[in-house]
Amino acid sequence: MSPRDKRLERTTTKYFAGVITTAQASFEEVEYVTDITPKRAILRIVAKYGLYLVLITELLSDDVRKYRYYVLRENWVEAGFDNSPDARAIRLKYGRIGEQHAREYVPHLHLENKSQLILTEEMTITAFVNWLKANIQPT
Repeated sequence: MSPRDKRLERTTTKYFAGVITTAQASFEEVEYVTDITPKRAILRIVAKYGLYLVLITELLSDDVRKYRYYVLRENWVEAGFDNSPDARAIRLKYGRIGEQHAREYVPHLHLENKSQLILTEEMTITAFVNWLKANIQPT
């Protein structure tokens, strides 16, 4: 492993530890798995927030940080933050989907079982917890 790869792994491990610690302080029954290779690192968290299921995925690579922060009640998506190349988000941001934006990661929020979409700033675990506590009561 190169010195650069070791630095990346240490930085990633520290970042994931912070996400896990915040989740454990904010939710119940927190379970997580990590999968770290030299090219990318993935953290998946499943937790409870009262009656809700919280699903968090962080993927780090040289190219981009991908994330998903979702809150479900049974099979209903109450809220879902992500930064995927979602066609609706790209269209909302640019008015159309052109070749230059087709694979662009656009931060956005899904509401009402994904029937509503709102553009957002990039989400972090701390911002997600703050948003969740301000907008969704656990019972």
